[in-house]
Amino acid sequence: MRLSSQTFTCFSPSSYPNMTSGSNSLMWFRKGLRIHDNPALEYAAKNSTHVYPLFVIDPHYMKPDPTAFSPGSNLAGLNRIRFLLESLVDLDSNLKKLGSRLLVLHGEPGEVLIRCLKEWDIKRLCFEYDTDPYYQALDAKVQSYALESGIEIFSPVSHTLFNPADIIQKNGGTPPMNCLSFSKLAGEPHWLSSSLSTTPSVIPPVGDVGNCEISEVPTVKQLGYDDIQEDEPPVFKGGESEALRRLRESTKDKKWVATFEKPNTDPSAFIKPSTTMLSPYLKFGCLSLRYFYQCIKEIEKEFKNHTSPPVSLLGQLFWRDFFYTVGFGTPNFDRMRGNKICRQIPWNNDDELLAAWRDARTGFPWIDAIMVQLRKWGWIHHLARHSVACFLTRGDLFIHWEKGRDVFERLLVDSDWAINNGNWLWLSCSAFFYQYHRIYSPITFGKKYDPTGAYIRHFLPVLKDMPKEYIYEPWTAPLSVQTKAKCIIGKDYPKPVISHETASKECKRKMAEAYDLNKKQNGIVSDEDLQNLRTRVEDQSQATVPRRLKQKLI
Repeated sequence: MRLSSQTFTCFSPSSYPNMTSGSNSLMWFRKGLRIHDNPALEYAAKNSTHVYPLFVIDPHYMKPDPTAFSPGSNLAGLNRIRFLLESLVDLDSNLKKLGSRLLVLHGEPGEVLIRCLKEWDIKRLCFEYDTDPYYQALDAKVQSYALESGIEIFSPVSHTLFNPADIIQKNGGTPPMNCLSFSKLAGEPHWLSSSLSTTPSVIPPVGDVGNCEISEVPTVKQLGYDDIQEDEPPVFKGGESEALRRLRESTKDKKWVATFEKPNTDPSAFIKPSTTMLSPYLKFGCLSLRYFYQCIKEIEKEFKNHTSPPVSLLGQLFWRDFFYTVGFGTPNFDRMRGNKICRQIPWNNDDELLAAWRDARTGFPWIDAIMVQLRKWGWIHHLARHSVACFLTRGDLFIHWEKGRDVFERLLVDSDWAINNGNWLWLSCSAFFYQYHRIYSPITFGKKYDPTGAYIRHFLPVLKDMPKEYIYEPWTAPLSVQTKAKCIIGKDYPKPVISHETASKECKRKMAEAYDLNKKQNGIVSDEDLQNLRTRVEDQSQATVPRRLKQKLI
């Protein structure tokens, strides 16, 4: 494995812009919450007298929202907030081992950063490049001030394997629209033959902080969150130290790494999940994606018949970069309207059914168990994500993918703007994937992996005594069986909110009509066109199918 305990060599010194020796540098942490393989941090430390490692706590992101459907702010659930705080504590600890520390300030990040640039006489600003629209706008504001003030800016691409802009340029100005095309364009990363450092040799000390009110990393309680009693401890502990420990554990079985095939992993495995579960650490940059890539490549060299992308472990990293690239190169990627790659579909607007799905009250145990795991763990297997996303959108409820996206955005610890939106576009058959007739059954799909229903019994204990013959369809159990299992359907656990057989047929018909309209209009569908289609499919539903029986939700 190409590792070094020396300073980073992932960029050659000649590739750096001219530096002002003996000046103050500010290292602005957002993602990339690590010491290892952090080119922005390395550059900040070069020839600097002082380095100011800064993280800004944004109240908009962290402040409790009592009106939200789960504990957390209006933007993030408590699981992700806790993970972030733990990652910051670990980052601070690792910086202190190198004679530095993490400076924590509170406020609107752009305003705070500009104040710090002035107060600390910063000559060099370093931060990891970020393709998310939020950071694109924020960085433009900060960079404008820095350039006007003569401050040097260094913002390397290190959160992805490739620079999305380079891939788009290679493809003639537009992003490739499938992972195979992306992989062919990308090739091997240019840095693969370099040594990625695991630990920088030194970080210059923090200088005078002036009048800035520096604080320690706050606890969730200090942010205003009440003590929440949990029946099981959090599954994830944030931070670089934990990320590297989990990476060692995940790669210890080299044969498992070399023969990994994502489609063959088990969505119902919860005692020992069937994937690496490293996604939260990649999302926050606690683990370097490039280091992870190199680890896998070194292991693959030992196995002649290792698996290959898109199903291999390396393939999963290519999928990640693929969605980053498409998201970066597609205006309005996070919405249906104004998104040129997104099919325009007349989704239903049903807040009651949306809430039943979100709150694990659909009456379909496989779906509800997944949504309970999502809320408790802040993570679910990718095939579990497929199941509940299909059920909400084109499979059964025909509710807008943006609504489901928002729920995932809040609850997932690993929620990532490009990947979350990309997956919902895919799973709703709005983009990338168009075989809308292929549906994940809320009844039979889970049975393939877990015929006895152990996963359901764990996350829905109300059904723990239901016989395996009925665990996926408890409404079909005779009343005597329900009574013996201490679970009366419609009282202790909900009846199904829809008939899957009827609803799936209706969804396919609506999708077919929407696809026809998009084809006829060459993808340019007006608001009026969409409304007319919505009216027509609703009228057809009422004329050809008895009104959907919507059971009382409990």
